[in-house]
Amino acid sequence: MTVISKESKKRVPVRTIRLKIGAGEATPKPPVGPALGQHGLNIQDFCKAFNAKTQHLEKGAPVKVLIDVYGDRKFDFRVTKPVASYLLKKAASIQKGSSSTGKSGPVATLSRTQLEEIAAFKMEDMNAYDVASAVRTLEGSARSLGIEIKD
Repeated sequence: MTVISKESKKRVPVRTIRLKIGAGEATPKPPVGPALGQHGLNIQDFCKAFNAKTQHLEKGAPVKVLIDVYGDRKFDFRVTKPVASYLLKKAASIQKGSSSTGKSGPVATLSRTQLEEIAAFKMEDMNAYDVASAVRTLEGSARSLGIEIKD
């Protein structure tokens, strides 16, 4: 039987909160405020830390945030790279994807080289073993957005 001290119990996450927030745009307004407030976390501390950690990214780029909440109302968070759909739309220079995917022609085109650059940039956050499998995953995302991939 393993004995767990009170100190180590405090560092076991009680809950993990998942949010999608624009880089550098965390404010106490929804969705951040209500999500953190219901767990008794200091919202202002999170907003300052998040905005400082994402200042190197383009302002407003949507990133996923995983916030580990501990029993003593402390928290740690991890920030991923911007979401794939945002990176694909930015590379294709479009505001939004196709509203009728597969029924009309492509809304934009990307080269395989551009797709490989996005895959290499996003690789650590993707569920892929190598860049080639990450490229195949991004091809599917591009197809659903109405973006055609040229070889």
